[in-house]
Amino acid sequence: MKVLLIKDVKSLGKAGEIKEVADGYGKNFLIAKGLALHATNEVLARHKAEQKRAALKEEEDIKNAKELAEKLNATKLTIKHKVGANDQLIGSVTNKEISEELENQFSIIIDRKNISIDTKIKHIGIFEVTCKLGFGINASLKIDIIAG
Repeated sequence: MKVLLIKDVKSLGKAGEIKEVADGYGKNFLIAKGLALHATNEVLARHKAEQKRAALKEEEDIKNAKELAEKLNATKLTIKHKVGANDQLIGSVTNKEISEELENQFSIIIDRKNISIDTKIKHIGIFEVTCKLGFGINASLKIDIIAG
């Protein structure tokens, strides 16, 4: 009997693989526990369609991430921050603050966890931070810190 694995099965294979198994093992264990489906033409066609749909979605997501990276590379974000003596900031600029300002000024939503600051921003000036957009795509964002 041929089965299409829905979930990884330790001794058999990974999800998405088609395996030839004994009838009893396939019906009574794999299919009964929801680990596999009987590999009929209909099931295989549905599985192929799902794989194609997932590949198209991933392609679209990569395209969107590249476009966002180009947009971020060309963007200069201005943040107003409280300043003390010698142009030192009171506190420091955090990735949460950068994320919020990016959303307020440019309507670009990036999770604060995906913004990495190499050195702490504790004085006025222009800084660069890295934004991770997924699929190995990173963008460099220029930030201008001014007294506010």
